[in-house]
Amino acid sequence: MKKLLSLLQPVNLAVVLNRCGWCGDDADYQRYHDDEWAVPVFDDRLLFEMLILEGAQAGLNWLTILRKREHYRQAFDYFDPHQIAAYDEKKFQQLKNNSGIVRHSQKIHSAINNAQCYLILCQQKNSFSDYLWDFVDHKPIQNHWHELKDIPTTTPLSKALSKDLKQRGFSFVGPTITYAFMQAVGLVNDHLTICHRHPSHNALDR
Repeated sequence: MKKLLSLLQPVNLAVVLNRCGWCGDDADYQRYHDDEWAVPVFDDRLLFEMLILEGAQAGLNWLTILRKREHYRQAFDYFDPHQIAAYDEKKFQQLKNNSGIVRHSQKIHSAINNAQCYLILCQQKNSFSDYLWDFVDHKPIQNHWHELKDIPTTTPLSKALSKDLKQRGFSFVGPTITYAFMQAVGLVNDHLTICHRHPSHNALDR
């Protein structure tokens, strides 16, 4: 009877997914890893948002910013560059007093400055998306890293993007930040080969 009852116990059919180790066991991090990271982004507003958030991450970890993202969206008018570019001292002080974001004066000033630079860039280029995707010939770079330690923090391409953005007046866009940005928005796909999101597992449509 005991043997029969054991056979009748519900079976856990949950699939254990292999993921890149950096997202750990945190549900928010895993959701971001599975649904967003390295998925190609072509929407100008979202690209601008991610550039600002990657700059805000400097010196911190991405999970901190990820958990503050909705606060950032509300505080920065859902990353409308036209509105951010027009922020005055009163708005700056409001942001400095907003506990929902990273209250770092230089990072807040950088967001305002970068919005102004973004608008100029978009006047010169067809779009922010076209400008960025030109750096990779409009096709994501697909890497095949086996371990986290193999993934670089900068590349010649991230250095080139960083240099060009700086020449256009952008700040908080060093080559490490720009590479993290490139990874996040899918210009580069750095999912490990063991990860279920790597194209070799037929999980991504590239």
